[in-house]
Amino acid sequence: MSRPDFDVVIAGGGIVGSALACLLAQRCAHDIRIALAEPEPALTPLPQDPIDVRVSAISRAGQRILSEVGAWSLLRPRSPAAYERMIVWDAQDAVDGPETLVFDAAEIGEPDLGHIIENRAIAAALMERAWALGVTLVRSPVAALHLDRDTAWVEMGGRRATTSLVVAADGASSPLRQLSGLGGDPVPYPQTAVVTHLQPTIPHGDAARQRFLAAGPLALLPLADGRVSLVWSLPPAQAQSVLALDDDAFGSAVTAASDAVLGPLRVVAERQGFPLRRFNAASYASTRLVLVGDAAHAVHPLAGQGVNQGFLDVLSLTDVLVETRARGGDIGDPGPLGRYARARQAENALFGAALDAIYRIYTDERDLIRRGRRTLLGAAQRLGPLKQHLISRALLG
Repeated sequence: MSRPDFDVVIAGGGIVGSALACLLAQRCAHDIRIALAEPEPALTPLPQDPIDVRVSAISRAGQRILSEVGAWSLLRPRSPAAYERMIVWDAQDAVDGPETLVFDAAEIGEPDLGHIIENRAIAAALMERAWALGVTLVRSPVAALHLDRDTAWVEMGGRRATTSLVVAADGASSPLRQLSGLGGDPVPYPQTAVVTHLQPTIPHGDAARQRFLAAGPLALLPLADGRVSLVWSLPPAQAQSVLALDDDAFGSAVTAASDAVLGPLRVVAERQGFPLRRFNAASYASTRLVLVGDAAHAVHPLAGQGVNQGFLDVLSLTDVLVETRARGGDIGDPGPLGRYARARQAENALFGAALDAIYRIYTDERDLIRRGRRTLLGAAQRLGPLKQHLISRALLG
């Protein structure tokens, strides 16, 4: 095989695709040719721009990646909001009751459990760093591809380019997943996530809160300016009804659903709704192609860990590619790529199944299930080793 135009072509310049481009370039000391194909790269928000409603809870693993590639410092003007505690309770109980589960970073000697950051700011910071690290940015999607044992090529930006490896980071609907034969049918949840920002009356105290309701979980995530970000999972018809309310009625509805834990809540941003689904590709690798991030998997947002699972994909794939390159191997070799694919597919399948089980338990209103889940939360709060394991898992993402 003659030397290709690029060693790696990454389709999709969102958070996960850009993070992979940056980490590969960083760890290969710029001695790797990477193309990042993204038709609409994220732009750095202006200082006066409000915080976007699409935010993520970034774990310590994600923070380490962002720091390593130099993107974390670029996020400071957007004030990532550290949260020190996570409070989880059932709608049957009071927030200060004995069955409430409280994760506190201080219990394991950490300053925080993670940060709430707007998605567009993360993607823009990573895009800026990718350029600085020598990644070739192509403002185009990958329109076509060819994969075989010896070579691969893609069409992007109106031209054909050869490559050793194609990475599909092109989102949940991933055209490349379909083109490569790694398709799969996402399973829709009968829920829509309603998101916006709210101004609380009671300070949020740097705590993330999640209340499990019969219709679905409601999360209030702290923002650096004192507001909270809402993620409220509801049946689609109920979500549409809530979204149609005027601001005062919507604020009252969320206040009631959150048991007024932060006092009356006032809407201070646009409202959006996103259908939810669960997905895990049967395989993450084909000939000279691998999947990462939402192209490979999707989970219920109740734990806010979707993007963090994508960061773990990035770490795992980077380790495999750097090791292969260090020993002079072909980074499109199906052997190492298969190890990445099997490990991450199994991990994400387990994680997705666990979140799915939690979702089903907390939307099941049968008396036996209701009593059991309250017992489970209370036990997790009282059992020190179990609780510390759960806190550590939340930190790692």
